[in-house]
Amino acid sequence: MPDPAVPPTPPVPLAALLAREDLGLRQIAGPSDPSTVIHWAHTSEMADPYPYLLGGELLLTAGVHIPEAAGSGTYFDDYVSRVVAAGGAALGFGLAPVHDTVPRALVAACEAWELPLLEVPPRTTFSGVARAVWQLMAQARHAELRRVTEAQQSLAAAASRPDPVPSVLRQLAQRLGGRAVLFGPDGAQIAAAGRAVGPADREALTGLAEVVRPSGPGTPTSASHATAGVHLSAYSLGAGRGFVLGVATPHRDAGDHTIASVAAVLLSLLTGEHQSGSEAARSSALVRMLLGASAEDVAPLLGGGRWVVVHARPDTPTAPDPVAASALAAALGSPLIDVARDVVRVLLPAEPEPGPQPGWTLGVSAVAGPAEWAVADAQAGRALARARAVRAELVRYGARPALADLVPEADAEAHARALLARFENAPALTDTLRTWLSLHGSWDRTAVALDVHRNTVRQRIAKCAALLDLDLDDPDVRMELWFALRRP
Repeated sequence: MPDPAVPPTPPVPLAALLAREDLGLRQIAGPSDPSTVIHWAHTSEMADPYPYLLGGELLLTAGVHIPEAAGSGTYFDDYVSRVVAAGGAALGFGLAPVHDTVPRALVAACEAWELPLLEVPPRTTFSGVARAVWQLMAQARHAELRRVTEAQQSLAAAASRPDPVPSVLRQLAQRLGGRAVLFGPDGAQIAAAGRAVGPADREALTGLAEVVRPSGPGTPTSASHATAGVHLSAYSLGAGRGFVLGVATPHRDAGDHTIASVAAVLLSLLTGEHQSGSEAARSSALVRMLLGASAEDVAPLLGGGRWVVVHARPDTPTAPDPVAASALAAALGSPLIDVARDVVRVLLPAEPEPGPQPGWTLGVSAVAGPAEWAVADAQAGRALARARAVRAELVRYGARPALADLVPEADAEAHARALLARFENAPALTDTLRTWLSLHGSWDRTAVALDVHRNTVRQRIAKCAALLDLDLDDPDVRMELWFALRRP
């Protein structure tokens, strides 16, 4: 998805600079093209300014570099050709203190190379010309930002209408003075607004849409192409769903890409899954649970019977942001996501089985029904802790038959409560002991899993041993504690 960034600073029309009466500039050679623009002003007295130009400049010179016999040779022709080759937009020649008039040979060379030549009167300083360029650029930028802001507001208002997609397309076409088209995943035109384009441009826009349609790694999210009198652009919408926004305009202003990008973001949301019945079902499930319904009652609305819970942490030290979390959930194939501080939790159907995700460490619960979601959540948390401790991309919580299956549920719970009664108000001790046992008594791995110092782990385990009055080095004691700690 293209980022709707701030538009670049627009260049200044050369005609606007010539219209400044305080400067008194006069064009004396070269084409008078209204489309000629200046990106900045640069002063140089180099005989060959080519290495110091970026292109688009109004190059200002007082002719200090001109030798006395320049008019009889090829000096001016060589000089102007180098300015043109560097992409210079225009040349300003200052009268005084070196020259009283613009050399005729320079005028002829600018005519031959079609480079606009401006006469700068003695009363006008080069710094004054540069300041005027920057003033005009600031005015143009302010106007462009205002245009983009107004367009963003109108597009947002259009997206809130009862017919949001056609409304956004109509508003975009109006703001850009062209045509806006929404292509579906199969390449067919779903909706369009604005000026009609010819068959050739329509075909070219359709082809450009195929360039950005997701087809694998490396597919661009936007593309553009210019034909005679028409500028074409295409923007891929959403996370691989195949919708594309196409735009055809008679010209391309600095803020047009920003405006089109805002429309692309809005259309991505409007064509996304949240506009489908599945989102309505998820909303209904949430409301029912808030009003007292059980997980078993709302699970059918979410489209699955068997589930897993995934806990994920990014491999970077920063906390996950909502955008990254949403991308992870989309990759796992579920919109049911929760971002809680440094952990992202995702509830998703058990099939297909979740796999490793680049840049993330995952803990996956055992397969569970709706009544077991809370248990699965705890399992995913433990699996994530172990994955981080052993530096694995993904760890699945074991769901194999265990000793607990041989003991009646009530007896097992009573035993666990009795054994761990002294930890009832000390969850940090319980978590530390559980993690330490799961990692075979490794101080370092436990510290990594819990995000604490290894000395903190040692202190907590020592306190556990004191409270329990047990030898934690005894394998029988460890087995009994592990049995109790695995209870939900």
